[in-house]
Amino acid sequence: MREIPMTVVVNGDKHELSVPPHETLIECLRDRLGLLGVKKSCDVQVCGACTVLLDDRPVSACTVLAFEARGKSLRTIEGLARGDELHPVQEAFVEHGALQCGFCTPGMIMATVALLGENPRPTADEVKHYMRGNICRCTGYKRILEAILDASRRMSGGGKGNGGAKGTDGG
Repeated sequence: MREIPMTVVVNGDKHELSVPPHETLIECLRDRLGLLGVKKSCDVQVCGACTVLLDDRPVSACTVLAFEARGKSLRTIEGLARGDELHPVQEAFVEHGALQCGFCTPGMIMATVALLGENPRPTADEVKHYMRGNICRCTGYKRILEAILDASRRMSGGGKGNGGAKGTDGG
């Protein structure tokens, strides 16, 4: 089978690769580049666990073919923190206990980064709508919602807070 040559920037690092035409982005990221924060779960673009940013837009790495990332920039959960300094979204998720088993967390965080890039100050309802493609089986959505609203405030200069999610149904 003929492989497709490609150049892709992943978390700021340029990679020259040759990939088979059927290889998915998640296979490339996990198996070729060792980026294990990208989680494989449903394999059909339903759960959001494999969410990565492709040119700053969220995509399901389980259904995007690797060669479709040619000439583009990818960011995974491994590319958010700067050394020991967590990204504000990561900080908010930790501080609000918006993770438990952690399996969905990388995808949740990457989708949140995309959301806040598009809409820096979303309402609780806007967050719920945007995040509907990311499923968590153990934490519950109230803490996730609080973390996202808190991260929004942090990133737009509003400082730390309780997320402004009191009185929401969390779902």
